[in-house]
Amino acid sequence: MPAQIFGRGYAFLPKAEILSFEEIVRVVQVAVGLGVRKVRLTGGEPLLRREIASLVAMLAGVTGLDDLALTTNGLLLAAWADTLRGAGLRRVTVSLDALDDGLFRRLSGADQPVAAVLDGVKAALAAGFPVKVNCVVQRGVNEDEVLPLARWCREQGCTLRFIEYMDVGNHSHWDRLKVVPAAEVRGQLDAAFGLVPLDASQPGEVARRYGYATGGGEVGFVASITEPFCRDCNRARLTADGKLVTCLFATGGADLRGLLRGGVDDAALAEFLAGVWLRRSDRYSEERSVGPALERPKVEMSYVGG
Repeated sequence: MPAQIFGRGYAFLPKAEILSFEEIVRVVQVAVGLGVRKVRLTGGEPLLRREIASLVAMLAGVTGLDDLALTTNGLLLAAWADTLRGAGLRRVTVSLDALDDGLFRRLSGADQPVAAVLDGVKAALAAGFPVKVNCVVQRGVNEDEVLPLARWCREQGCTLRFIEYMDVGNHSHWDRLKVVPAAEVRGQLDAAFGLVPLDASQPGEVARRYGYATGGGEVGFVASITEPFCRDCNRARLTADGKLVTCLFATGGADLRGLLRGGVDDAALAEFLAGVWLRRSDRYSEERSVGPALERPKVEMSYVGG
């Protein structure tokens, strides 16, 4: 979250304007009835949410939900790993764009050492979590971190994902010239280690997966700029204040909070959710790939997660 906007004096939403845990769980229960099988808690930083382990436990108890994951910056993960595992969390993803401490601090905007994140990854692994590490590569910024991150993740037993630099939100100062194509990163890793393509593990998977020719790990590439996958997208996002957002690059979302607090029953809520999903027409990444970047306000990344 940009410090120049969300500084110490920023007035965040009052608690009454964000969804309660019970409201979140109700939406998930109804969504599971429509076929949803995976839920991921993102942010902002989800480990800053008070009583987050209680929400995890409540979601873990939803019948029919097969997978419950969490994406974090990792700074608080060492303290939370065992508790989250005990609450029923299945998987953890950690965002990490550099192993170099100075570069990490500059990219994260946090006055914390990268060692805190590395310790969090190790704690999550020790707690029994499968851990995935996400790295966004920017030209002229952290290209030199690609091979060190790959080596470190192989040593630790983490899955690694390289993600193309995207123009999310309205404050990223995105520049297409900073995009490092996934094919280029893949070529660098293939030359260093040798890569073997892996089959997709599920429909709608956004990453192209590879194993190392010598064994010992997996790496994937999310090429949303150079190889858009809008037509296969099967993800929706629920914001903290109850908006249902059907695209990472959407300009807004459908209001669920009003329905939830207006006394609507589960059947009507399910009908609303299905209607929003079936009417969706988002394909920003495809549109951007055939012309200049579209100038329009977008939902902030810190509101809808990754």
